[in-house]
Amino acid sequence: MTPNQVTAARVLAAFAAVALFALSADALTPGIVAVLLTIAAIALDGVDGYLARTRGLATALGAQFDILGDRVVENLFFTFFAVSGLVTFWVPVLFFVRGTLVDFLRGLAARTGRSGFGRNSMLETWWGRALVASRASRAAYAMLKCVCFCCLGLLLPLRHLPAALNNAWLGASGAHWLLSAGQILTGVTVVFCLVRAIPVIWEGRRYLSDRKQSKAVAVAVTR
Repeated sequence: MTPNQVTAARVLAAFAAVALFALSADALTPGIVAVLLTIAAIALDGVDGYLARTRGLATALGAQFDILGDRVVENLFFTFFAVSGLVTFWVPVLFFVRGTLVDFLRGLAARTGRSGFGRNSMLETWWGRALVASRASRAAYAMLKCVCFCCLGLLLPLRHLPAALNNAWLGASGAHWLLSAGQILTGVTVVFCLVRAIPVIWEGRRYLSDRKQSKAVAVAVTR
């Protein structure tokens, strides 16, 4: 498979997971399958990049398609959970605004030849690369979103199953614990998302000047 095909596959897996989470309101089995699809959708995020690097298939279009896949997946899940009443309406709004702003600045930087996560990245400070571009940061963020989505998704059938069944499966306070864990994970995910946007916004401010943009684009064209 090509990296772009892997990206498309993880987006499809995310849509299938959300569809099954929606069907799991009255049954647990679809929710379990949805959890597996959610894990696959998040895990494949690292596969497309690996294929692009090891097979020499990295392209500017592929990088943008990968970012688009990230945005679709995270906004899809959080919008669904907001509609389901598991998270506040402002969670998907924050992710949408953050993603739009960051991608806008990355687009301006790409016009000057600065793109990706390598040496040609728009991030020039060590702390910016550590927070955004490092493998540790990206892996931690992916794992956090995966656990958050799975935890929230499993709450859907628990809200509709009889109390006796909930108590038998999780214990008297199990459902309440899972709900609290989902809310905490959501909060941590939102904070991590916003913190990772800070370096991009800070270093991207230089591309907001029309004069600097024109000069930088001219230099990039003449290289």
